Order: sequence, then structure tokens, then C-alpha cells
Amino acid sequence: MNALPAQISRLTPAGAQPLRILTFLHSFEPGGVERVALRLHEAWRAEGLDARLVMGRTTGAMKREWPNLKPDGLEFDVLGSERIPSAAWETLWMIFHLPREIRRIRPDVLFCAGNSYTIVAVAMRLLLGKSCPPIVAKISNDLTRQDLPAPARPFYRAWLRIQGRMLDRLVGMAPPMRAEIAALMGAQDARIAVIDDPSLAEADILRMAAARDAAQAAPRAPGRRFLAIGRLAAQKNFPLLLDAFAGMAGPDDRLAIIGEGSARRALETQVARLGLSGKVRLPGHVSPLDAELAAADALVLSSDYEGVPAVVAEALAAGLPVVSTRCSVSMDDMLGSGRFGVLVPVGDAAALAQAMEGIALLDFDVSAARDQARRFTVEIASHRYRALMEGLARA
Repeated sequence: MNALPAQISRLTPAGAQPLRILTFLHSFEPGGVERVALRLHEAWRAEGLDARLVMGRTTGAMKREWPNLKPDGLEFDVLGSERIPSAAWETLWMIFHLPREIRRIRPDVLFCAGNSYTIVAVAMRLLLGKSCPPIVAKISNDLTRQDLPAPARPFYRAWLRIQGRMLDRLVGMAPPMRAEIAALMGAQDARIAVIDDPSLAEADILRMAAARDAAQAAPRAPGRRFLAIGRLAAQKNFPLLLDAFAGMAGPDDRLAIIGEGSARRALETQVARLGLSGKVRLPGHVSPLDAELAAADALVLSSDYEGVPAVVAEALAAGLPVVSTRCSVSMDDMLGSGRFGVLVPVGDAAALAQAMEGIALLDFDVSAARDQARRFTVEIASHRYRALMEGLARA
């Protein structure tokens, strides 16, 4: 791994212009896709690439994670006028304004940060035609989407095939995604890459590990502490988690659900209905997560579908076992085939409760879990993306 930066640097001949990458994001609203894209953008800039960031708007809680946005920190351009509210129609806003920015910046490569942005990427291909730069698209979510209503699935499958034809390179976030992308998007193997999702930096692992080790050495209150992290949205299926917790929690057990979103009121109502007031916390968006991870006994993921969840990599970095639904083809790979956590069927509250009850019995190796987390660092991924993009730009 130490030789990788030197190998990559030889891809750009001496005196040549550095690779120009354009990344487009809607906002700084909290989300794993956006956070990873910002990490990669920073890393590319640090490597000397001409990385450009274009935002639909500048709102969002994640701005606190990059406090010196300008002029010394994270630089970006904004689409259109911020006097016009665009949040309600952010995708159309970006499709309308982004072509002008692409013509102005003239990037070598467009980076599509996740599934929620592929509609913008495909629109750029259609609107710009042959003048559209090559597009590298990260596949950030499970593609099977069994949660979709049956009548919608044929249309969704057709949409995946369109993406497979229109996007130049498709990047899976863990090895099991390669076969899924080939089968469902109809992409040839040469157009598929696998780069472990860079949801961490090496410094994050060291910091999270130190915080958890210190917390484990301190006196603890009685009871078990369960932690869930994610947007308060239907995809995360936190109602399932609350039902499971209600079915197994002892008097001193506690659950924290970290995140914000449109489902907050419904979750608060469910907490009261299940008699969990005082046992469940909904503190909103929290960053950094070190203290929450340090205090927990297990991370619980109740999602209906995911890609390669950043919160799982963060839990492993902290040395925390995981209970999760089989919400992604990559979950077994992430959890080391059962070494670092327990998987249960999607939507099964009883199985989730049983796994939460028994997670303390897992033969969990903290050191091995942290080594597993190192797969998902930006130090590795940024170089691999760079190699992919420079090869694509040359071609």
C-alpha cells in the first residue's frame, strides 16, 4: 500500500496539466454519499489534482465539519442564485444549471457521487452529447431494491439498464457489488471497478479507537447501550428497530438514534406508544460521532436497503460489534462473514431483537475489526479513483 502513491504519480507525465475532476452535490445536508464525496474532493486537492466542487446550494449541517470553507478550506462554486429556494426541486435545478458549469470548467472527468445523482449524470450525457466529459459513477446503494412495489420494479430495472449504457465507469463500493452491477445494469466487466468506500480517514480510526478504549476503561452505568445512526427516513426503517428494542430491552437498557429527517415526529409518537420514553434518545445530527460510538455496546442497522454503510465502517473503527439486516449484498463482506456482527432478514423485528439480545456473546476481535475498517479509508480510495479517472481521461 505504501508504494501506491508513487505508482499513481507516474500516470501523469511531468509537465502535464493535472487531472481536472468536477464533483456535483446538492447541498451540505447530512448524508453518507455527500460526506464521502467531500472527503474524496479534499484528498484529490491535497494530491495536486484540479478538483472542482459544484454545489446546488450552501445549506446543511455538514458545513460545520468544514468550518473554513473559503478561502483556505473547501472551495466550491454554487449553481444559480441562492436567492431562489431550490431544495424542493434540487434535481431539476442541478440539471438546468450544471451544463453551463461543465462548459465553463471543462473537466476531464465528471464524478457522480452516488445513486441519487445518476439522473443528473444521465441528463448531462443527453444534454451535452459528445461534449460531455467521461462520467465515473459510484453505486452507493443496493440495486435489487426489494422494498419497491412490484409494479414499479420493471421500470426501475429499465432505469438501471439505461444508466449502465450511459455512464462510462461504474464503481462498486465492495467486491460483492461487481456481480450485482453486471447483472442488473448490463455493464461489461471492463466498465466496472471496485473501490472500497472511503468513509474514513486513518486519523479517524485512531481517534475513534482512542475514544472507545478510554470509555471502556471508565466506570459504566448498568444496562446495555445500543446505537443507530442515519437519516430519519423510510429507508432506514427505524420503526422496525423500535419494535425490536421494545421486545428485548431490560429496565436499564438504552437506545440512541442519531440523525435528523422527516420521520422524526412519527418516531417520537412510536416511542411514546411503546412506553420507551426515557429509554430512547433522538438527539438529531451529531458530529463527530466519537462519544456516541465510545459509549455504545453495539451498532444496530435496521435498513431496508443500503450500499456499503459508512456507519458500519465507523463502528468497526471504534471496535464495536454490529447487528444488521441483510440490507446489502456487501454486508456479509463488511462484517467478515460473521466475525464482526450478526445479520438478520430485512423487516424481521423478532430476529433483530434476538440478535440484539445475543450480540454480547459474539467472539469479537477488536483489533481485527479495526484492521477491517482500514479497507475503507480515503488514503487508499483517492489514489484508486485517480488511477481509474486518469486512465479514462486518456482513453
